[in-house]
Amino acid sequence: VLRDDFRQPPGDVVVAAGEPAVLECVPPRGHPEPSVSWKKNGVRISDKDERLTIRGGKLMVASTHKSDAGVYVCVATNVVGERDSEPAELVVF
Repeated sequence: VLRDDFRQPPGDVVVAAGEPAVLECVPPRGHPEPSVSWKKNGVRISDKDERLTIRGGKLMVASTHKSDAGVYVCVATNVVGERDSEPAELVVF
């Protein structure tokens, strides 16, 4: 089972360059419990970038760069399939 509704979709975030940013996401209920990944501008985010941490649905950017700005989508995945959240914008000024 994987429901359609995100318990908490990410919201828009505005930060100054160099500041940390956190995008929060609570995935829909599912069985098995869905895992969370993120997409930026339609491309799945790799966990290879040491400035980015994905933990418990949160996407944390340690020190934002101008290049981090964009549209982020939270993706909930389990064996049934995957669901994309509504998009959220990260603005870096």
